[in-house]
Amino acid sequence: MNKKERIRFIIEELEKKYPKVPIPLDHKDPYTLLIAVLLSAQCTDVRVNKITPILFKKADNPYDMVKMSIEEIKDIIRPCGLSPMKSKGIYGLSKILIDKYKGKVPADFELLEQLPAVGHKTASVVMSQAFNIPAFPVDTHIHRLLYRWKISTGKNVKKTEEDAKKVFPIELWNKLHLQIIWYGREYSPARGWDINKDIITKTIGRKKLINKLIRN
Repeated sequence: MNKKERIRFIIEELEKKYPKVPIPLDHKDPYTLLIAVLLSAQCTDVRVNKITPILFKKADNPYDMVKMSIEEIKDIIRPCGLSPMKSKGIYGLSKILIDKYKGKVPADFELLEQLPAVGHKTASVVMSQAFNIPAFPVDTHIHRLLYRWKISTGKNVKKTEEDAKKVFPIELWNKLHLQIIWYGREYSPARGWDINKDIITKTIGRKKLINKLIRN
């Protein structure tokens, strides 16, 4: 199977399994998505979705968020981990959104990445899922799978994103990155992996990697 055939096979299989793909983090607008993505760093989406309703009941917009203290925010988001850094980021970016953007989240990669605690991946998720602007945010699932599927070398997430954008059509990026995330969780996890359930890796994956995973 050559590279073009692998890409077509991946796209077709993912579309079969996930014709409609849900967004993992619960939100109602760009601001609440931005906060949820920020909280998801080194935290599961399931836990984030349990914490955000508590936080958003008190403040689901930057104007209400800055009425809270950093300590109050930190106490609420503590279960998500890294609460000192995240609470400062949430408060700081909320203040900037008010001061610079009339309380609105800017639909711009560069401006998003200038906000406190917002990196490239967070900006990419917001651009893709909130504004439907083509982006290919790479999380641990995508990084793992694109290495297993011989799409990328797996050196780092930046390289994985670059490689993904080269081979997948831009009009598919926003849906495809979500499909890969759900596929990784359900069929090709880092642990408890079963080759017989993972049809994509079994069909096109690296033989040495597959043999190693089977032995483990």
